Amino acid sequence: MSPYGPLKRRVQALTEAGLKRHLRTLQMSGATTGVLDGQPVHVFCSNDYLGLARHPEITAAYQGSGVGAARLICGNRSAHEALEAALTDLYGRPATLMSSGYHANLALLSTVLEDGDVVVSDALNHASIIDGLRLSKAQRTIIAHGRADAIPAGAHMAVVEGIYSMDGDILDLRAYQQAARWLAIDEAHAFGVLGPEGRGAAAAQEVQPDFLVGTLGKALGVYGAFIVGPPVLRELLLSQGRSFIYTTGLPEPVAAAALVALSLANDARREKLADNVQRLRRGLSDLGLGSREGHHIVPVVCGERTMAVASALLDQGYWVAGIRPPTVPAGTDRLRITLSAAHSYDQIDGLLDALSQETRRA
Repeated sequence: MSPYGPLKRRVQALTEAGLKRHLRTLQMSGATTGVLDGQPVHVFCSNDYLGLARHPEITAAYQGSGVGAARLICGNRSAHEALEAALTDLYGRPATLMSSGYHANLALLSTVLEDGDVVVSDALNHASIIDGLRLSKAQRTIIAHGRADAIPAGAHMAVVEGIYSMDGDILDLRAYQQAARWLAIDEAHAFGVLGPEGRGAAAAQEVQPDFLVGTLGKALGVYGAFIVGPPVLRELLLSQGRSFIYTTGLPEPVAAAALVALSLANDARREKLADNVQRLRRGLSDLGLGSREGHHIVPVVCGERTMAVASALLDQGYWVAGIRPPTVPAGTDRLRITLSAAHSYDQIDGLLDALSQETRRA
């Protein structure tokens, strides 16, 4: 009997349920085009919202080396400090770089929350928030999505996202701020895109959260993340943030490229993205597939047909992610269309035509 029999049975169960996942190889040929396993495609599933990932100034900025250690050992470089200084200037409060958005949420939540604290988490929060809360010693309460009125009196912290990555919606953040002592917001999908200077959904609502997480791998097209908060938070993270202390620092080229990307994430790109969003949503509404209102993450719920529709779109050269449980609740399988400022009208209209054909077939 194989010692890995239990693992094989789990893989078999995933296969039978249609939930086994596979990696595919994409070679990008342009900002929104590439070759997927040998097939040319228009990419509508990337989080490169401002189309910066292949910008020549950013690719030229990849200079330097890996840092060889955690930043507290011998891995701190001037590139890290320059990027943190720029982010601190942007938010007006200290920013601390992290190796990924996942690391950032683990560090923030497991460090700030203490035994006995009551923390409230939205039911649709990202896995990194869920895991960060599990690592903390706080008393966790999960509330229904968007129900700030369900926050119990005396809650120490409410944790939400700026834009929800599967629904593309934004909550009334002020209501959460008023209901709990502290507000923590993960702005992963809003940073660089929304609000004054791209500071996120909270800034768009004129809300300053106590703690904010942003990522560098989506709108900025690079990699890594950061945490913003009061000065005492940075002091605490450097001494007790486990996923900061025990993780090798970002490579110098990544930090240098992110600093250039930050300077290129301007209003013109945000306006072009908003224009593309309007065009797609207007077309989807005309097809009866969605609302004219919303942001750059556009879900199209297709239920059990989702993966078949995604496959049919791919056959026509449009790569749109099909999202299934457990990433989304059972029965809400969907296409997740993500737009970029780099998409052309022809690409958007082509995707709409392909969706129209699939709608007629249904």
